[in-house]
Amino acid sequence: MNHYEVNFIIDPVLSGDEIKSTAKVYETLLVDNGCTIVHVNEMGLRQLAYSINKRTSGIFYCIEFSSPSGTIISKLELALRRDERIIRFLTVKLDKYGIKYNEDRRTGKITSYKKKEKRKTDGETVVAEKPEAVVAKTPAPAPVPVEAPVPVPVEVPVPVEAPVMAPVINEEE
Repeated sequence: MNHYEVNFIIDPVLSGDEIKSTAKVYETLLVDNGCTIVHVNEMGLRQLAYSINKRTSGIFYCIEFSSPSGTIISKLELALRRDERIIRFLTVKLDKYGIKYNEDRRTGKITSYKKKEKRKTDGETVVAEKPEAVVAKTPAPAPVPVEAPVPVPVEVPVPVEAPVMAPVINEEE
């Protein structure tokens, strides 16, 4: 049996009942064609990365299902393409890793946020973040003492005064 996941974005202008009925239409389409619905996830209103049909947000839905054959995919995509309430859609065939990941995500083994650990101290409940994986650190080597350089006396040349000579006067003039 093949496992698939279809993600689609519904126009946020619709009312709450219309949004739910739109998602229900595709669930019934899948069930009527022999598929079994594994999980339906309404992710809610989210901002789009870029505007689509002058819309900057949309209602995100994800339906995970299994089908005995892949013929339903073309029917499903045709229905999604024709529906004006659907802004975008994406159908993905899941491999064994994708199935396992989705199952772990549903059961809570995988989360998109850090879990907080609760611990009790003297009757008070303290909430602390779970420490991340501790990486073994090797101790830094001890700093090697550096000897200060001893100032070496430098001989400075002493200016030598040149003997002053009297100007030479020529008497012939």
